[in-house]
Amino acid sequence: MEYDKNNDLLVAGFAQLPKGTPIFETQKVIGCIVLIDSNTDIIKNATFTFLQDLTNGFSASLIIGYSIKDDIDKIVQNIEEKLIIPPKKAVIQAVISARNRYMETKE
Repeated sequence: MEYDKNNDLLVAGFAQLPKGTPIFETQKVIGCIVLIDSNTDIIKNATFTFLQDLTNGFSASLIIGYSIKDDIDKIVQNIEEKLIIPPKKAVIQAVISARNRYMETKE
């Protein structure tokens, strides 16, 4: 993937994982790292701090291509419908946290 040093921003958001789950014992928090085109607000690439590549790749596919600014409801809906794992709410919160951090830079 090519990066546009003039317009791309790398933004991260984090959320605490649910206590009592195996992933909490190893990680405690989940991170959502997104590469955003600041001209269009579109998520160009994304990753999460899950240990498994499958979980990272699938989770990222649910948010890539959407506007972090305008499509947050659709992003949350995608995660709600397609990510059937215990830390689903933490994933949503990490995405929202990344969005909030991004929106602060736009002001």
